[in-house]
Amino acid sequence: MSVTSMRRKLPLAGAVLTAFALTLTACSSGSGSAAVPGESSDSGSGSETSAVFENAPVADDELILPGSTMEAIKERGTLVVAEALDAPLLSQQDPTNPDSVTGFDADLAKLLAIYILGEPNVEIVPPASETREALLANGTVDVVFNTYTITEERAEQVSFAGPYFSSGLAVAVKSDNDDIKGIDDLGGKTVIVGANTPAVTAVPEEQPTATLVDFATDPQAVQALIQGRGDAYVQDYTLLASNAAANDQLKVVGQPFTSEPYGIGLKHDDAEFKEFINTWLLKIQEGGQWGEAWKASLGTVVESDIPTPPAIGSVPGS
Repeated sequence: MSVTSMRRKLPLAGAVLTAFALTLTACSSGSGSAAVPGESSDSGSGSETSAVFENAPVADDELILPGSTMEAIKERGTLVVAEALDAPLLSQQDPTNPDSVTGFDADLAKLLAIYILGEPNVEIVPPASETREALLANGTVDVVFNTYTITEERAEQVSFAGPYFSSGLAVAVKSDNDDIKGIDDLGGKTVIVGANTPAVTAVPEEQPTATLVDFATDPQAVQALIQGRGDAYVQDYTLLASNAAANDQLKVVGQPFTSEPYGIGLKHDDAEFKEFINTWLLKIQEGGQWGEAWKASLGTVVESDIPTPPAIGSVPGS
């Protein structure tokens, strides 16, 4: 199986990206608008043989409705996805092998391609946060997997399948700390937060006896945690996971205690495609592929069991 040819190779700064590569408020950092190939089964990574893709469901022919978006994708032979290339644990390109893009979002995109095409043929268009709606509206991409928070305002311009994942504020501690397991253990503790982030108000609501220490930037907050200037750091779950992937001196404990629901962006009012993808989401949740994708990515730096996926259609705008 061949991959779609690369239109333009995009430079990466290096193999390890800073935590700034992952935007907090579900706005993934853009890498331009040129499409690059996703990972195929002959790219040498062997990931398609992993537990993530084992027994991945394939849609029955009768689900590929005539004249539908599903049929157009199948005839093309490639799923075109708006997806970051620089989001650690979510969708990150290997600088030594540009055909390899791995992470939670990347694996879900491949699973969707398998469901439609029978093989993980994915072409990636790296979006900027402000271009996602346009990429869907003008048909440049079929779907958006891009830490795309579902909101009612966005749902006036695009449709959302899912939610497929719930992020939010979570807790990080030093890697040798076995006493703090999550937000419930922060009473009476010194808690590091980012200045002007949701944690400033959310932590006191959950733990009124916690003492807050704020820092202007994420790197400053991480440094303070490592130096022992606080017992824990509360920040966006996916950003903390990115930090932990780059620094073995900290770890994420527990699951988010606030909700930031991520949806799969679709062209507005494509009800058939939305129903099709929601059906697929249920299949990979029940079949275990969703959990395996989490374990292989975010789960590698989080001390907790596989989270329960959010209920499909459970938030306004979905």
